[in-house]
Amino acid sequence: MQYTTDDLRKKWFDFWESKNHVIIPSAGVLPDNDPTALFHNSGMHPLVPYLMGEPHPQGNRLADVQKCIRTIDIDEVGDATHLTFFEMLGNWSLGDYFKQEQIEWSFEFLVKVLELPLEKLAVSVFEGDENAPRDEYSADRWQEVGMPKSRIAFLPASENWWAKGDTGPCGPDTEMFYWTGEEPAPESFQESWEDERWVEIWNDVFMQFNKDASGVLTPLPSKNIDTGMGLERTVAVINGLKSVYQTDAFTDILQKIADLSGHPEIAEDPIAESDVHHSSRVIADHVRTSVVLLSDGVTPSNVDQGYILRRIIRRAIRHGRKLGIDQDLCIQIAAPCFDKLSSAYKNIQEKQDFILEELAREETQFRKTLESGEREFKKLSEKLEGKMPGDKAFYLYETYGFPIEMTVELAAEKNMEVDEDGFHKAYKAHQALSRSGAEEKFSGGLADRSDETVKLHTATHLMHAALRKILGDHVQQKGSNITADRLRFDFSHEEKLTPEQLQFVEDYVNEAIASNAEVSLQEMSVEEAKHSGALGFFEHKYGDTVKVYTMGTHSKEICGGPHVEHLGQLGSFKIKKQESCGRGVRRIKAIVG
Repeated sequence: MQYTTDDLRKKWFDFWESKNHVIIPSAGVLPDNDPTALFHNSGMHPLVPYLMGEPHPQGNRLADVQKCIRTIDIDEVGDATHLTFFEMLGNWSLGDYFKQEQIEWSFEFLVKVLELPLEKLAVSVFEGDENAPRDEYSADRWQEVGMPKSRIAFLPASENWWAKGDTGPCGPDTEMFYWTGEEPAPESFQESWEDERWVEIWNDVFMQFNKDASGVLTPLPSKNIDTGMGLERTVAVINGLKSVYQTDAFTDILQKIADLSGHPEIAEDPIAESDVHHSSRVIADHVRTSVVLLSDGVTPSNVDQGYILRRIIRRAIRHGRKLGIDQDLCIQIAAPCFDKLSSAYKNIQEKQDFILEELAREETQFRKTLESGEREFKKLSEKLEGKMPGDKAFYLYETYGFPIEMTVELAAEKNMEVDEDGFHKAYKAHQALSRSGAEEKFSGGLADRSDETVKLHTATHLMHAALRKILGDHVQQKGSNITADRLRFDFSHEEKLTPEQLQFVEDYVNEAIASNAEVSLQEMSVEEAKHSGALGFFEHKYGDTVKVYTMGTHSKEICGGPHVEHLGQLGSFKIKKQESCGRGVRRIKAIVG
């Protein structure tokens, strides 16, 4: 049977509902109050507070499909495997069932629901080391449900151990693999697991230990299950396809690119190796990702998430030029993206007009930038004799979005050479710096629930209320980033705040702190929360039950928490800086204490 992404998504939901799981909606791609990541990059990412012990309002058996964005390898997109946006199927046990049930159900879903041939399946389990024992229990459970012993491999911690970071929850995992080779799968998975034709399709993580600062593991009182199955990748694998670009997730998008460019081979063979095919995959991935980002409130800018969005839109436009698509690229390619994703994510359909407006505006602006870049190239070329240095070529790339191929092409028209080696050296240095920043951004872990961050999180709610009082009800949170040292709060507003307005906000928050009002928590439905007057602007992220935090008469808002118990614990509040971070969005940085 050939599966579509909709087929797999539905089978996933139906299966876990039959096992008494609540299907929760995907969180948006923007993390809440998490300074360590630009986007949600895995299925477990939005659920970390609950995996750390906070009760989930929907219960302790959950399943979902999570929108994920990974951007470290943007420049690799265009090959047959990399995506910036993908969907991750997951199921979760929060202190409920554990290894036995999860392994039984994993086998049932793969073999009985998806009807995958057992002779093409294999699994790996943790082989044990000086820190934790060999996971014989999981291996035995796999054998009990029907997995041949020869298809169970014991692998080291590098392959079958999950950890949040250097400290905190951790434990072994078991991974499931599917054989993609044309000949029969090798009998022994222990001997063949490194063969690239074995493709991982599912990972079950068993969070059963806590690791302290000295490296000592102690059993967790409440053990959790965290799983992940990549939707597009799994559909490709089980359908016998070589690439996600051959799945229905991309069929209509690539057909549209083929029609617009006059290159039918794009749709006929999506993974062929040619410049035309490479460009088509870049366009398909980047416009699809842009639609998702815009639907979740990201707008093009020169900082953080907005910079990523601007970068991928512009990269798509550059590759569109290569294919001869010289206008309205993004809005035309967005149409099949809407058709494919709107049924799963309602906010994409609801925000269609906004998405198209932003794409059109950014494309118009960038095409003008390209024209400016061509003028700059002309100036540079007139000053140079015979050859353009690599650093100048990189300047055109960084400032005007000129890929090296465009610079080489323009230079050839003037009988000039380009120091391509020098360009690549400058580019690699820039890439290394970018990766270093990204790694630093992703290194911190998600469970910073220190007193400092909890206080700052509470302060954002008070500041939000103050901004709406002084500026108007159009003010809505657009993003938040909290470290142990300061809060950063982005909100919708066109104009720079006056000193008097900033003082009002400071005074409002400090008066709330001085009142030492109690911070109370209630769980209720979204409709009840709205009726009670609670603020909430990310409805596509909410489940049937939400948490509402009330801070005296000062603030009432839907939020996952955590917060202080009394406002006096904040001490004091001080705004340090305000700035613009995109069209119609302002940013305030502040401290407490």
